[in-house]
This record gives sequence, C-alpha cells and structure tokens, in this order.
Amino acid sequence: MVDTAKHDLHRYLQRGREALLWKLEGLSEYDARRPMTPTGTNLLGLVKHVASVELGYFGETFGRPSPLPLPWLDNDAEPRADMWATASESRQQIIELYRHSWGHSDETIEQLPLDAVGAVPWWPPEHREVTLHLVLMHMATETHRHAGHADILRELIDGATGLRNGNAGTPELDEAYWSGYRERLEAAARSATG
Repeated sequence: MVDTAKHDLHRYLQRGREALLWKLEGLSEYDARRPMTPTGTNLLGLVKHVASVELGYFGETFGRPSPLPLPWLDNDAEPRADMWATASESRQQIIELYRHSWGHSDETIEQLPLDAVGAVPWWPPEHREVTLHLVLMHMATETHRHAGHADILRELIDGATGLRNGNAGTPELDEAYWSGYRERLEAAARSATG
C-alpha cells in the first residue's frame, strides 16, 4: 500500500530539487557562480548548500550518514563555505553531489515510515527529536525556499523565470509591457513614501 502523504511530500521535494538544478542550465561558469547579492548569494552555491543540508537531514538525523566527505561543513571550515563553489569545484561535481544527495535521501525516505524517529544533532536539545514526516516537510520547504532565491537570481542574470524550462510562471508579455509595468510599480512605491 502506498503512503499517500509520504508520496506527496517526496514528490513536492523532488519538484523543488529539479527547479533548483534547472536554474543552472545554459549559464556560463561565471553566471552560475557569481555573487548576486551583498551577502554573496549565487546559483551554484545554493545547489551546494541544499545538497549538503539534505545529506545531513536524511542521513545523520536517521543514523545513515553519507560516506562522502563534506569538508566545507567541518568545524574548521570558513563560515558559509557551503554557500559557494571554489574554482576547483566544478559545476558537474556540485550537480553530482546533489544527485548523490537525492539518492541517499530517497533511500531513507523509501526505507522508513513517516513516524520513524531521528535526532537532528545541530538543533537545540529540546527540538532535536524529529520524525521523517517533519524532516520531509522541512526539506521540501527549505528546497523550495532556495529555489525561489534561485529564481530571482536567474531572472537577474538572463530573465529566465519559472519552475522549469517552458514554464515561466509569468504571462508571456513583451519587453514594452514589462518596462511600463515596472515604471507603474516604481511610481506607486515613490507615491506611497510621500
């Protein structure tokens, strides 16, 4: 018998995973890596971060740590080292890490019931005990949150939006419309400030 709730949560997680990877398609190495915000947020770094976090939540939390070393998460690693790719870390390596993360996580999801109990070692003791159900919800939400970040970054780079190629999520309107639309929004924002 199929656990509908588990299936639905897993499917939602997978959609976020695929959306996040799609944001890298067709970009130059520079565009995939370049910091787009004052805090350095970048597309390849988002993928590296989510891959690392997913390995922890579906791995360590349930006593199934990944055999892959993640030196950017070591205690002596520089802060936020999981949020960007070094010049020696290829885009393909980061994508393969993410796909490995999917496989490792999916095994945990398939093997355990939703009420399986685990412990998140990096959470405060009073919140550390979790179920697979909670972790699935957490990771689906986390993945979609970062896919949303990636959507904005990708739009800033080349105008591409949406969950996947061919699904922009916005009406197909010409550049003149969007320019006028932005001008109206800017005028409204300025007017609201007095």
